[in-house]
Amino acid sequence: MLPGLALARAVPAAATAVAALLPVVGGPVAGIALGVLVAVAARPGERTRPGVDFAGRRVLQAAVVLLGARLSLGQVLRAGADSLPVTLVTLTVCLVAAQWIGRRLGVLGDLRTLIGVGTGVCGASAIAAVTPVVGAAGAEVAYAVSTIFVFNIAAVLVFPLLGHLLDMDPHAFGTFAGTAVNDMSSVVAVARAYGGDATDQAVVVKLARTLMIVPICLGLAALARRRAGRAEAEGSTGAGPEGEADAGSGLGRPAPVRPAPVRITRLVPWFLLGFLALAAAHTAGLLPAAAHGPLGALAGFLITLALSAIGLSTDPARLRRTGPAPLLLGGCLWLVVTATGLAVQFLTGHL
Repeated sequence: MLPGLALARAVPAAATAVAALLPVVGGPVAGIALGVLVAVAARPGERTRPGVDFAGRRVLQAAVVLLGARLSLGQVLRAGADSLPVTLVTLTVCLVAAQWIGRRLGVLGDLRTLIGVGTGVCGASAIAAVTPVVGAAGAEVAYAVSTIFVFNIAAVLVFPLLGHLLDMDPHAFGTFAGTAVNDMSSVVAVARAYGGDATDQAVVVKLARTLMIVPICLGLAALARRRAGRAEAEGSTGAGPEGEADAGSGLGRPAPVRPAPVRITRLVPWFLLGFLALAAAHTAGLLPAAAHGPLGALAGFLITLALSAIGLSTDPARLRRTGPAPLLLGGCLWLVVTATGLAVQFLTGHL
C-alpha cells in the first residue's frame, strides 16, 4: 500500500497550502480538485491503486468517526432549537427535490443522493459520511463535491448581498447562512459579512444541521440492505430487473419474498457507531477540552486525505460521459434550499 499512500499523502499537503491561501475553498475541496488534476495529467498506475483505495475508503471512515468529537449534542440542540424547523424543512425539501429533479434530468441514483445530501446537510463532510454507506464510485464523489463547491462559492458572493437587500438582522442572517450554505468554511465566510453575532448563530445552526448525518446514514444503510436483499431474492427466483419473471416462462411475477429480519448490529456501519460514541463522550464531558481542537483538525486532514485519494482514483473519461446534468441538479437544489430557507424563516417569524 505504501506507493499509493505516499501519493495520496502528497496531494493533501498541497491542498492544505491552497486552503491556507484561500480559506473559502477549504482543504477537502482543494484535495479532491488537485487529485482530479493529477489523475487527468498523469493517470496513477496499478502500483498505487491499493494505497489510494485504502485512503479513499478506510481513512474516510476513520475521519467520519472523528467528526463526532467536535459535536456536543445537547448544547447544539438547545442553542439551535429555534432553527430546527428551518433545518428540517429545508433538508426534507432538498432530499425530495434531489430525487424528483434528478430522475427527470437522468442523474443516476447514487450521484443524485450524494448531491442531495451534500446540498441539504453539510457539503463534503456529508458526502464523506454517505459514500461508504451507498458504495458510491470515486467519479460520483468527485462530481458531487465539485458541484457543491461551485455553489458554495456562489453563496459566498450572493448571500451577503441578499441579506442586506432583505434587511435581515444578524441572528436571522446567521440562521439563513447555517441552513442554506454547505461546508463550514463557507458558512463562516458568508456569516462574517454580518459580524460576530451572525457568525456565532450560523455556526450553531450548522452544527445542529450536521447532526442530520446520523439519521440520513441510518436510513440509507437500511435502504441499501433492503435493496440488496431484494436483488438476492429476485436472482434466486429468476426475476428480471423490474421484478418480472423471465420472458416466455409463463410464470408471471414471482411470489413476494418476505424480508429477513434486520439486525441493528449489521445495519449500522461501524464508523457511525464510532461517530455517536465520540459525540456522546463530548456531550458527557469525557473528552478533555484541549483535545477538541486537535481531533477536529485531524478529522479535517483525514477527510482531505481521503477525498484527495478519491480524486486520484477518478476516471476522467467517465466524468465526461456523465455530462452536465449533475451540475444542473446542484444548481436547482441550491435555489430550492435558498428559497425554502427564506420562506420558512418568514413564516416562523424569524425574518
